[in-house]
Amino acid sequence: MAIPFILDTDTAQDDCVAILLGVLDDVADLRAVTMVAGNVGFEQQTHNALMTLSVAGALGQVPVYLGCRRPMVREWVSAENVHGDGVGGLSMGMDGVSPEDEHAVDALLRLTAEEPGALNVVAIGPLTNIAMAIVKDPKFAHRVKHLYIMGGSNNARGNITAAAEFNFYVDPDAAKIVFAAGFDITVVPWEPLTVRDAIFSRGQMAKIGSHGTPVATFFQQVCETTLEFDESVGIPGSSHPDSLTVAIMLHPELVTKSAPYSVDIEADSELTRGYSAMSWGIHGHKPNARVIEEVDSEGFYSYISSIMDSRTEPTRVILGLK
Repeated sequence: MAIPFILDTDTAQDDCVAILLGVLDDVADLRAVTMVAGNVGFEQQTHNALMTLSVAGALGQVPVYLGCRRPMVREWVSAENVHGDGVGGLSMGMDGVSPEDEHAVDALLRLTAEEPGALNVVAIGPLTNIAMAIVKDPKFAHRVKHLYIMGGSNNARGNITAAAEFNFYVDPDAAKIVFAAGFDITVVPWEPLTVRDAIFSRGQMAKIGSHGTPVATFFQQVCETTLEFDESVGIPGSSHPDSLTVAIMLHPELVTKSAPYSVDIEADSELTRGYSAMSWGIHGHKPNARVIEEVDSEGFYSYISSIMDSRTEPTRVILGLK
């Protein structure tokens, strides 16, 4: 039976892979893509999402809703130094292509009200849209079947500051609201999980690219800029936390170890802004999330490789796709 979900994203690099999983995996039922300010400029990341749907042959089949263009109370911080434009210079003609008119926050509220308790939400960018939905309707949390969050580090280093992972750093106020709202939450952290279990070497990336399908070629090209950055900071390959988050929802057998934690986010200190305090059960705090601690790394790679071998006919020509 297909798993219905909404993907909340700041589409660049691995976010594109996450969208492809939502479209191409037979067990996935991607109902909507909602856009939130994060990795790259808002118009660019919207273009990236629409282009990714086109590569999968699904442009016009999955609605895209534009959400919050900045964090709740802070200035936007980009990761363009990491991702460039987020798609390796690829582009697509946009004549006649447009997102939906409805705001993403309103779409999240409407879709979950139409099917209360049925839809998962996968949030792989800053949590601004999710928090704003809570502010607008606190019952939203109880209508979502399960909230999967890519964010934070489990008592480990960050990737934008020593203390913080990017998604929580960009909008710590939103993250703090979300973890206190009453969702059933699964967290896929950056450290140590992603850096240990969701890194693909250049050889693995080339092997996927050798499939020769449009999505495999797209995958390799959109990840190249981030791969170069990762290598420059000592990470031995391309990082895939966003697609891992979708994969865990669709294929929970990939999880080999998880545990309940009490998670809270630092939103007051500039020094530790966005730090995710994850208490593992000895501090007297009530757990509010399941944190993934280990996954089947080889199984995850095999899964991504198999999806990228899917044969698709892009809806529109992707300029620069080799």
